[in-house]
Amino acid sequence: MNKELIINAAPTGVEIALLEDKKLVELHHESGNPNFAVGDLYLGKVKKLIPGLNAAFVDVGFEKDAFLHYTDLSPYIRSILKFTATAISDKTPEGFDFTKFKNETEIVKTGKITDVLGGKPNILVQILKEPISSKGPRLSCEISLPGRFIVLTPFNDIVAVSKKIHSSEERKRLQKIVEAIKTPNFGVIVRTAAEGKRTAELHEDLTTLVQTWKNIQANLSGGVAPQKILSEQTKTTSILRDLLNESFNRIVINDKNIYTDTKTYIQKIAPEKQDIVNYYNNGSPIFDNFGITRQVKASFGKTVNLDSGVYLIIEATEALHVVDVNSGYKSSSNNQEQNALASNLEAAGEIARQLRLRDLGGIIIIDFIDMKLPENKKTVFEAMEKFMAQDRAKHTILPISKFGLMQITRQRVKPEITISVAEDCPTCKGTGKIGASMLILEDIEKNLLYLLNHQHKGLTIRVHPILYAYLTKGFFSSKQWKWYFHYKKWIKLKADNNYHLTEYRFFDANDEEIKL
Repeated sequence: MNKELIINAAPTGVEIALLEDKKLVELHHESGNPNFAVGDLYLGKVKKLIPGLNAAFVDVGFEKDAFLHYTDLSPYIRSILKFTATAISDKTPEGFDFTKFKNETEIVKTGKITDVLGGKPNILVQILKEPISSKGPRLSCEISLPGRFIVLTPFNDIVAVSKKIHSSEERKRLQKIVEAIKTPNFGVIVRTAAEGKRTAELHEDLTTLVQTWKNIQANLSGGVAPQKILSEQTKTTSILRDLLNESFNRIVINDKNIYTDTKTYIQKIAPEKQDIVNYYNNGSPIFDNFGITRQVKASFGKTVNLDSGVYLIIEATEALHVVDVNSGYKSSSNNQEQNALASNLEAAGEIARQLRLRDLGGIIIIDFIDMKLPENKKTVFEAMEKFMAQDRAKHTILPISKFGLMQITRQRVKPEITISVAEDCPTCKGTGKIGASMLILEDIEKNLLYLLNHQHKGLTIRVHPILYAYLTKGFFSSKQWKWYFHYKKWIKLKADNNYHLTEYRFFDANDEEIKL
């Protein structure tokens, strides 16, 4: 698969588009001053315990307190609390040696939050979900630091290898390497990208993450809650870290600083890929040049049209998202069942893309076109699983029910992307009303008289072709000739197909528009 990352730097922030085989599948926007991003670490203060929910509200600096459930505390929460207090009070220049830190006993899964956070202590937390709507951030105490090839998990000594690495020999090799190089008090999860990598590459990644943990210790020293302790990397570098593989063949950036930073980052994590980073300076907007603007206009909104005539209706409610599949004018054969199967398979691919593109989360209900044969329903279900395999968000797909509905749950970690593709009508300016068409000639003549009285010469009026035909109809009896006889000046008329029916504009002798 051919993957391209197109990065557009604008005054409002940075837009990042991920293309797969020239098709837009992910769109991210990084504002100039992001306050809360998934992965950020904060020193928070427990403000309120809710025994009924077995949860706590924690002040991390957001206008609404963040939510921390008991299940997100981590089995090592007592060790985290002890570490947080120790690091805050530590005044030594180099910081204490974390490899010699003595861990506390683990908590049980069925415990109560009042037993753990009863004293409302300061606590080191990580953002699990960004603030969504009126809700504050969702927190976790299961601290993890992701790298290119491994994920570092402090307070344990567990080594785990990604299940997506299917070779048992390779899994054993990676397990042995990591167990040999890792330091005490740090657990390690080996990522899929580590497959086939050498010891030196894994060791370099591990060393970088251990240094990051030392920086966290240093930032905690003397800290006062609420306080940001560590920021996740920018969306650009985090996307590169998670997605960069052999099929990633081009990164195009229109900002010199981001280009330099990205080039440096690529040289660090994958030197053999540094040539795929390109600087764009072609005059036209970068998103227009790569067809992204057009795809955004076509892909967002309530209705999504597919090439064959099949179309989707996507509706959002407070509780769930609903997708309705419609066949449109598609009729490749006279067999209704085969038509339904073909339409549903095409729709499944687009729905999987839409979920990633809009970053829809929670419960998604898909109303496919009715199919009678169980094997066809199974085919659509298997196709949806295949299409969703590229989705990095955790998701669960259920087979099509007897009502023809498919249910999907998809992880929600940030607000969904909503882009308005509607534009204000240039004629009515969004009011839904235009001036009376029978008065259009009077308006033109009124403005024409005003311009002539102010000594404008060489005037040209551009109008819609239908209006042009009306104004030039007849020869000496046309409106154009009547103006000449009345004002003793020849007024040029030009037809423009881009104009709306009642739209007209005046231009001077230099062909510059005269604003009225």
